[in-house]
Amino acid sequence: MKATFLYGPRDIRFEERDEPKILKATDAIIRMSATCVCGSDLWPYRGIQKITEPTPMGHEYCGIVEEVGNAVKTVKPGQFVIGSFCISDNTCPNCRAGYQSGCQNLEFMTGAQAPIARVPLADGTLVATPELPSDDLLPSLLAVSDVLGTGWFAADAANVKPGSTVVVVGDGAVGLLGVLSAKQMGAERIIAMSRHPTRQNLAREFGATDIVTERGDDGVARIKELTKGIGANSVLECVGTQESMMQAIRSTRPGGSIGYVGVPHGAQLDREQLFFTLVRLHGGPAPVRRYLPDLIKLVLDRTINPGKVFDLVLPLDQVAEGYRAMDERRAIKALLRP
Repeated sequence: MKATFLYGPRDIRFEERDEPKILKATDAIIRMSATCVCGSDLWPYRGIQKITEPTPMGHEYCGIVEEVGNAVKTVKPGQFVIGSFCISDNTCPNCRAGYQSGCQNLEFMTGAQAPIARVPLADGTLVATPELPSDDLLPSLLAVSDVLGTGWFAADAANVKPGSTVVVVGDGAVGLLGVLSAKQMGAERIIAMSRHPTRQNLAREFGATDIVTERGDDGVARIKELTKGIGANSVLECVGTQESMMQAIRSTRPGGSIGYVGVPHGAQLDREQLFFTLVRLHGGPAPVRRYLPDLIKLVLDRTINPGKVFDLVLPLDQVAEGYRAMDERRAIKALLRP
């Protein structure tokens, strides 16, 4: 088969590789129904996150189980499954506490931008749907595997409550689905920070009540103006830069909470400055597995449609164009069909 590899900055290749095989009794092999390019894939693509060898790409996936190891009990060939980008056993103390992204046997999914992929720890990682879903639901079910689960964790970590005021920093797929998540959790006011009309429109569709285009000091001043000088109850930080984290901290009211899920790059916190803000910080890699059953149900019931973040659909062999389009911000998120 052919699969996606990154050789260096902006050097994506779709090339011949051996089909994955069962390596451990806890593995499953799945045939992709859909996969995609993630915003976090752009960090190594741009050369900001260094790689030292050709690297298999892709960690968002859904598809049909083709084969399982002899220790796998909860999924079987022929089932449609969705998994998290974090591979977990779902039985260790951290998993049982709801933090599968801190599993004692944690692995990170790789190689999903391919027709077929191996998923380790299948019992703890994969969740099967009751029946094969209709094709129109595939984008939303794919979104559950990372960007929706991550946006949901950001809102959960930020302690979004019914009636609260929420700010979302970042207008990528995760930030937009953070808006959707906050709306589902009952937020009364959701302020999306975005400078891009297409993304602004989708944020409003997902539940944003206000749009702030300013950044830095001007952005914080605008948030304070909209909240009568107080700041937001909850802020979702969905970028990972120093600027975005400081934007989030300074937009939060004393006693408020920040859920940060943007993969950090060059962000450092001044502890003395943070000390006097009286804000709570919670975040990290999202424990998507915790939310999978509930989010899958919301999609299958057609309560939510997170698949709208995919505004570019390409055949898998055009994966390099998907990276280019997202890198150049011509697309929010590129869906790939094998």
